[in-house]
Amino acid sequence: MEQPRRRATRSDAEGNRARIIDVARTTFTESPGASLQSIAKTAGVGQGTMYRHFPHREALLLAVYRHDVEALIDAAPRLLEEHEPLEALRLWFARLAAYGRIKHGASLAIEAATRADLGSQYYPPVIAALDRLLGAGKAAKRLRPDVEAEEVLLLVSFLWKADGGPDWQERGAHMLAIVVDGLCAGAAD
Repeated sequence: MEQPRRRATRSDAEGNRARIIDVARTTFTESPGASLQSIAKTAGVGQGTMYRHFPHREALLLAVYRHDVEALIDAAPRLLEEHEPLEALRLWFARLAAYGRIKHGASLAIEAATRADLGSQYYPPVIAALDRLLGAGKAAKRLRPDVEAEEVLLLVSFLWKADGGPDWQERGAHMLAIVVDGLCAGAAD
């Protein structure tokens, strides 16, 4: 008996899905209570298209969360290929800070991810990505040899716990600079 074939996702459907996720990220950051209908309209798709991809709000929130965390994880090796280790770490932290601002603004996505237990799914790959960056910095003798990825992630957790006031971006960048300076070789002396 021949197995039924699954239809390949059309490129326009993939484009719609990606556009919906991008619009949702921005919209949820600015207005966490935004409706799926308003996101569909902004993305330039009909409600039917929206609901085919995301049957309910939580599905869209989870898709935004997954996309952003996977992009953060995938950035580590590329940054190390293009930059020296300390600069790669700084740039990865800048991405983490941007994600932290989005995460703070779209805390509903994080709640949805927690309910779906995605936090435990993505924690090990995030730690592995950060460990890769820290390992390169240690090997280049630019970072303290005693830094651990889990501790560093805990140190920078302020990125998604702060109130997000008007000067938050500048304060966050300053605090990240303090963290990176503290991680540098010779900082423990």
